[in-house]
Amino acid sequence: MPPPIVATIAEVRAAVAEARRAGKKVGLVPTMGALHAGHASLVRTARMKTDFAIVTIFVNPTQFGPNEDYNRYPRTLEADRDLVGAVGADLIFAPLPAEIYPDGHRTFVEVTELGDHLCGASRPGHFRGVATVVLKLFNIVQPDVAFFGQKDAQQAAIIQQMTRDLDVPIRVEIVPTVREPDGLAMSSRNRYLDPTQRRHATVLFRALEKVKSQVAAGERDVAKLEAIISQEVASTPGARLDYARIVDGVTLQPINTLQRPALAALAVFFGTTRLIDNVTLSP
Repeated sequence: MPPPIVATIAEVRAAVAEARRAGKKVGLVPTMGALHAGHASLVRTARMKTDFAIVTIFVNPTQFGPNEDYNRYPRTLEADRDLVGAVGADLIFAPLPAEIYPDGHRTFVEVTELGDHLCGASRPGHFRGVATVVLKLFNIVQPDVAFFGQKDAQQAAIIQQMTRDLDVPIRVEIVPTVREPDGLAMSSRNRYLDPTQRRHATVLFRALEKVKSQVAAGERDVAKLEAIISQEVASTPGARLDYARIVDGVTLQPINTLQRPALAALAVFFGTTRLIDNVTLSP
């Protein structure tokens, strides 16, 4: 049965209060909608580990740059409702922007350093918007556990840091990336790809797998490993590299040599569509 949809802070807080009175543990899955099997995995995990799973669907304007795809970002609320209902969501919170950012809103949250590289360098202000909306959702819903995907590894690290630094009494759990059969990471933006671009988009996964195999063979020079990613993307028709970086797995800062767990991450454009992916490297 499809879960009910509420649009106001008062309604979602009332639903949470009722769940609490029934002794239920509350889980939160924040999303921007246009949901897919990766989101379904988050909801399944939330349903398995908590008693009352809330999915938020909110296309957050503060995390989009002036030339990004906020206006054309897909909004598919009814299909999203069916998808999360099928995997056990109990409630959808789908507010309008004015509910989250009323007139006079002037406060933002910024996590320093973790957002300086990777997507933060390409999308100035993006993670300020992410941290702000996530903290607002945390305060509105006050869940016990919140669930995020590993595909957005930098976002996940920033949210974990924010939660620790601001003493937010919520456990943040990271759920593994869900992939298509050919390796492409599930993403709401995959639907922008035409058939040719979709075929070539597997380069992200191929490049990361090549790096993993080189690390397994003993390569530790980060510049050489990053070059493998760049060359793989450069040889793919229609692909334009935004970045290919290997950074410290905890601080997300640049490194020269692989000595401890690290994150290999890349972003690639196909036309105007920007895709990201990452893997953990363990020397």
